[in-house]
Amino acid sequence: MSASALVPDTVVRHRPGILFRDLAGEAVLLDPQAGIYFGLNEVGTRAWNLFATGASLETVHAALLAEYDAAPERIWDDLLALVRDLLAHGLAEIAGEP
Repeated sequence: MSASALVPDTVVRHRPGILFRDLAGEAVLLDPQAGIYFGLNEVGTRAWNLFATGASLETVHAALLAEYDAAPERIWDDLLALVRDLLAHGLAEIAGEP
């Protein structure tokens, strides 16, 4: 599945070897092999932590919707943008893909 084909039941997982550090609600990700450093805001950090549970994008979206005051479409669009960025930088992968 490509990043352009993300659907509600897609499960995103952390790519092995990615280092994560929570800094008072915001976080940084580091791929030491590629030298990629990536910052996450509070919402991105929450999504990253939800990905670790094996939740689908639909479940992550529902959790974010319950926790943050924003329109459902805005949260969905921002979630997809985050996932596409993580995939593009090799920090995450789609569960079930080789």
